Amino acid sequence: DLTFNLKPFSFKHTGIFPEQATNWDWFGHLISEKVKKNPDKPVKVLNLFAYTGGATLAAAAAGAHVTHVDASKGIVSWAKENATSSGLIDKPIRWIVDDCVKFVQREIRRGNHYDGIIMDPPSYGRGPKGEIWKIEESVYPLIQLCAQLLSDDPLFFLINSYTTGLQPAVLSYMLYNLLAFSCILFLLRKHNLFAVKHSCQYPYENSRINQIGYKGNHYMHGIDRE
Repeated sequence: DLTFNLKPFSFKHTGIFPEQATNWDWFGHLISEKVKKNPDKPVKVLNLFAYTGGATLAAAAAGAHVTHVDASKGIVSWAKENATSSGLIDKPIRWIVDDCVKFVQREIRRGNHYDGIIMDPPSYGRGPKGEIWKIEESVYPLIQLCAQLLSDDPLFFLINSYTTGLQPAVLSYMLYNLLAFSCILFLLRKHNLFAVKHSCQYPYENSRINQIGYKGNHYMHGIDRE
């Protein structure tokens, strides 16, 4: 069981979105099953715009090694409080205060990869150095970047959105368009049906994004809080 420290705000937030428990159960099961099958290989999960850590704690409780990223130092401190209250503060969680886009770009350069990616982007926000985030303009480029961080056998890619103008079908299209294309390239290369360099218009045509496999329907799962 997870324990959260609730703090009501004037804009009606309390520090938790309880409807997300369904998602926590969903990916928690995927993580725990993979840990059972291969206990010696860590399941790595990246949580972006991670807020007070509900998804982070659910993934950690299921056995994942989690990287928790949020631009607000105060919010990350709050997430640590929740980890302490839940008895999970000693679990393998990296607490990162950073702009999510810049962090993902650095992770790509470092060559790091994750078995699961979670993101809960706001409609509008600012990074720690004044970086501007507008979901309508920024979410798809971030999905493109994050796809390069997926491992060769990913478990899931979860996006939550409460932006009224961004419908679940749009998020689904973004994920299917990007990840299905990556899957096709992976299969073609696996069977040596074409060279690595290709002529299609794609922003990462020579990058790791072309090496992603597909597993069931665990690539995407999107909901809208509204």
